[in-house]
Amino acid sequence: MKTTLAKPETTTHDWKIVDATDQILGRLAVSIANALRGRNKPTYTPHVDTGDYVIVLNAEKVKLTGAKEEQKKYMFYSGYMGNEKYRSVADFRAKRPEFIITNAVRGMLPKNKLASAMLKKLKVYAGNEHPHEAQQPTPLLPESQ
Repeated sequence: MKTTLAKPETTTHDWKIVDATDQILGRLAVSIANALRGRNKPTYTPHVDTGDYVIVLNAEKVKLTGAKEEQKKYMFYSGYMGNEKYRSVADFRAKRPEFIITNAVRGMLPKNKLASAMLKKLKVYAGNEHPHEAQQPTPLLPESQ
């Protein structure tokens, strides 16, 4: 039996859409990361970007379990001594809700150059509007939900 490996010039990238309203952040990020990598396709090849474009709507309405809304902190470090800053999820939900989902998905992608190309295919919007109607996105169904 011969194994067929996908080639970058022969892969097709579809458009998927998902509504983040009342979905748990980690479970949502797993299904998005798998779609970006192409893990849900039979032509999945680890060293080739076979994934789809993913549009996420209503990023501000994503759920976190427990007390993560106030206790989970994101650290930012400028490189200067004593200049690290911490911000909670509640701060990001008010100012930049797209960051919450983007950061969770980034952590679930491989740590290489291919991951940055995959992350460019993720389009996250805080509200219900998006400018990608011409691509005719189909719904992304989470595996276990």
